[in-house]
Amino acid sequence: MSNEARKPIISGNWKMNHNHFEAIQCVQKLAYLLTKDDFAAVDVTIHPPFTDLRSVQTLIDADELKFILGAQHCHEVDSGAFTGEISAMFLAKLNVSYVIVGHSERREIFGETDE
Repeated sequence: MSNEARKPIISGNWKMNHNHFEAIQCVQKLAYLLTKDDFAAVDVTIHPPFTDLRSVQTLIDADELKFILGAQHCHEVDSGAFTGEISAMFLAKLNVSYVIVGHSERREIFGETDE
């Protein structure tokens, strides 16, 4: 095991907020407000709704922003008849590096468990 300290992570879960235009504005505003020192101190992950992932990913890549893209949920199966779900494989194609799993809202509303 390495003795090197892990870099802290700060994550923004947007839940079901921000339409396409608001998502772009939010990323641009955060990029303006955060400094190089901020990004050196912590990894900053942002987790927009699925409908905004591609737009946010394009902005991060095009402007070479230091944000790490995350998703709010994923399905354990790569493909199949799972309407409304998205696989980790699909998310990886969008350069998604983190996914929120086991969120309390998913457990409470949808009855999800550790199984």
